[in-house]
Amino acid sequence: MQNKSVRETVLSGLFIALGLVLPTFFHMFGAGSTFLPMHIPILIAGFVLSLPYAVAVGVLTPILSSVFTGMPPMFPVLPFMVFELAMYAAVSSIMYRKFKINIYISLISSMVIGRIVSALVVWVLATFFMAKLPSPFIFITGAVTQGVPGIIIQLVFIPAIIIVLAKNKLIQSEAV
Repeated sequence: MQNKSVRETVLSGLFIALGLVLPTFFHMFGAGSTFLPMHIPILIAGFVLSLPYAVAVGVLTPILSSVFTGMPPMFPVLPFMVFELAMYAAVSSIMYRKFKINIYISLISSMVIGRIVSALVVWVLATFFMAKLPSPFIFITGAVTQGVPGIIIQLVFIPAIIIVLAKNKLIQSEAV
């Protein structure tokens, strides 16, 4: 049991570090919001880590990135990113690890549910905190449209990475 928590703590740190470094690299070329680089390590964390660790990665990564790099901006972007990324990690961890649902269904479900939660947070921020944000429908439409290249990368590379990790017995082969 102790080895598992140490392993998950170390992997959580690795995914958080990747979630800080990848966006910095992509933003150097002005491609951060197009290729969604912070989403990649958080989604992978959901497949690899148990629920509490995965959610911690999803919450801490955007907060630490905001503090250390200014990306995402503290308000109004950080709040909806925290909920979106935490939901990505939670849904993929629950569906894939707990319920042993196929990797593709788990991935797509986590991406859809994360964006829905993000839109709900956008609505709360705009309604109750007067944040200058579009309506939730326009927000999701814009986020998906602008992020198509990143979504494609996620749909191609995340399953491939998880399958390779599972085949090499680096993670449990739940629902490959």
